[in-house]
Amino acid sequence: MSQNKQDNSRLLIVEGNIGAGKSTFLRLIKDRLACQIVYEPHEKWQNISNKGNLLENFYNDTPRWAYTFQSYAFITRTLTQKNHALKNPYSVQVLERSVFSDRYCFAKNLYESGLMSDLEWTLYLEWFGWFCQDHVTKPNGFIYLRTTPQTCYKRLLKRARHEEKAVPIEYLEQLHQKHEAWLMEKKNVDAYVKDVPVLVLDCDKEFESDEAHKNKLIDQITQFFDINYFEPSKKIDTDRQINL
Repeated sequence: MSQNKQDNSRLLIVEGNIGAGKSTFLRLIKDRLACQIVYEPHEKWQNISNKGNLLENFYNDTPRWAYTFQSYAFITRTLTQKNHALKNPYSVQVLERSVFSDRYCFAKNLYESGLMSDLEWTLYLEWFGWFCQDHVTKPNGFIYLRTTPQTCYKRLLKRARHEEKAVPIEYLEQLHQKHEAWLMEKKNVDAYVKDVPVLVLDCDKEFESDEAHKNKLIDQITQFFDINYFEPSKKIDTDRQINL
């Protein structure tokens, strides 16, 4: 697994279930901490060279598109992280999800639910292991936004994304169990990522409008990972889209 090019650069990844509040939480981090924020490449999944919406296809016909989506998610996540890292003015980069949550939660759940075949899962594991050795930057830490499936489901309904309209709570319950096994219990986790530290944040409580809770969560991050608050006069806008 590749390391960051600069010895003092660090890669942190925000993980959590669908509807855990990752995008909202990343906006909070962006406003307060000296780091580059990299969001999930949803736009890439929703419009592939004007040929179709792969994310929508995945939800509408999961057995047909599961392997295709997981393959493309790996590619776009990896390229997005690397392309942003080339222009990162800070020493810290924070990602929204990673190839590891795909491997230990989403793809694994698809296979165990019978939505990805034995052959597809075997192929996925083979190329995943190979790519991770040479093309994926090893993270310095995970930030797990721990929420109940019930809370996630309420937030999912509130944000009302078109592609997620048919997502049942049972699916969120399955993903919750996978996140717990991976990040809390470190069950059947490969050696190269098992030693990565995990900061667990209780995010069942609404934090977007609660200033005290918001400050508490940010303080936990700064103390756990030793990240500086930014000086407002030195804040840099890193949100500009970088094409893959």
